[in-house]
Amino acid sequence: MSVTVMQAPASAPSVTATLAPIMGVVFVGFLIIGVAMPVLPLHVHDGLGFGPFVVGLVAGSQFAASLISRPWAGHFSDARGAKRGIIAGLLAAAAAGLLYLLSFGFSGSPLISVVILLAGRALLGGAESFIITAAVSWGLALSHSSNTGKVIAWVGSAMFAAFAIGAPAGSAVYAAYGFAAISLATTLAPLVALPLVALLPAVAPGKHARASFVEVIGAVWVPGLGSALGSVGFGAVTSFVALLFAARGWANGWAAYTAYAVAFILARVFFSHLADRIGGAKVALVCAAIEAVGQALIWLAIRPEMALVGAALTGFGFSLVYPGFGVEAVRRVPAESRGLAMGAYTAFLDLAQGLTSPALGLIAAGSRLNALFLVSSVTVLCASLVAWWLIANPSTLEGSPQ
Repeated sequence: MSVTVMQAPASAPSVTATLAPIMGVVFVGFLIIGVAMPVLPLHVHDGLGFGPFVVGLVAGSQFAASLISRPWAGHFSDARGAKRGIIAGLLAAAAAGLLYLLSFGFSGSPLISVVILLAGRALLGGAESFIITAAVSWGLALSHSSNTGKVIAWVGSAMFAAFAIGAPAGSAVYAAYGFAAISLATTLAPLVALPLVALLPAVAPGKHARASFVEVIGAVWVPGLGSALGSVGFGAVTSFVALLFAARGWANGWAAYTAYAVAFILARVFFSHLADRIGGAKVALVCAAIEAVGQALIWLAIRPEMALVGAALTGFGFSLVYPGFGVEAVRRVPAESRGLAMGAYTAFLDLAQGLTSPALGLIAAGSRLNALFLVSSVTVLCASLVAWWLIANPSTLEGSPQ
């Protein structure tokens, strides 16, 4: 299917101006997820009196809902427009906050409370899927095809920034005012973002026939697999590096997260244009190798400084692996199906993140803790092989940006 885009390439300032409001909406949408991350286990365990299994069930329900709703979110954005997709996501997020509040009202009946909370988490997972899928689709529609990698990288940066700021903010709010305040913030924050969305220019959905989900999966599964393999290093650092520091008797395990986050942000600020300029697969090949080296350094670390360098290399590499493979995914589908393509592509990342931590945890349980970083390093290196295959087998979709 041929798609012709008659538009002059946007300059860097205009791309920034175009994406800034969309990034702001994504930031608000994911801030409400970030504020709940560190406090939800405390509320379910300490406030409602449930054990680790229920804590994991409540936390995982959002991930499951996000994964399941990705195709729906992509179809909706392509058929109804990305602007409507974000509005639907924000309204669903506000409704999830209302369910949080309702569950808090049943704190005296823990079983009823946790069931309502599960429903709220599932609704928030669907909201998150709609917001991020529609936001990337919207950014791609408003920007020239030569900025695909930049759009994916910058919109994703807003999401990670929301997580980074939301976690400490949520802990402070919970300590001062309890879970009711978290619930109220979850309800109100998306409504505050709605006026910003209303001011942004809508992009009409494509008039051409859109590909089916099966067709899109067939087009993007290879870059999706590469992204999934590359994300294993991210899961290893976020879930286990603090335990490694504690096991070795090293102080300031939090510094590994800081090193990871700083390198991640710097890579996106200074190098997000490379996937568009030299090709997403080439960037993914190099950056997956960098991430694998970082994981190997953590595995071999005999001093905390060595582990910190490894965490920084992991963050730098993974930062550009996702947009690198994302460029390849978008190039393999017609423009009118890019929302569905991003939904399907991101679903691979959802699935990988849901499996990584428990799988690596089983490895750590049967061997020394640092061994899981060796396994992660080898897994991430396989993402470079996927990128090499993509370089050898470039997209042949007529009209796709090259």
